[in-house]
Amino acid sequence: MRRAVFLGLCLALAACGNKQNLHPAQGAALPPKPATAPNAPTAAELLQQPSSERPGRSDELLTKSQPRPDEPFNQPPK
Repeated sequence: MRRAVFLGLCLALAACGNKQNLHPAQGAALPPKPATAPNAPTAAELLQQPSSERPGRSDELLTKSQPRPDEPFNQPPK
């Protein structure tokens, strides 16, 4: 019974989220047009991330241990 009540509360909490379009606050405007842009970007365009901000994931696994080569400029402190 407690598990059902807990599950019901979790579902009710998840349903509370309200999804709506984003708009600037009342009385505020979007940022000014960039100097090199042909026109001012919309709110949806401002929310899109360029690919440079989403770098690709590197899944290369280290399959075997290798000793590091000697560093010729690694000198002890004087």
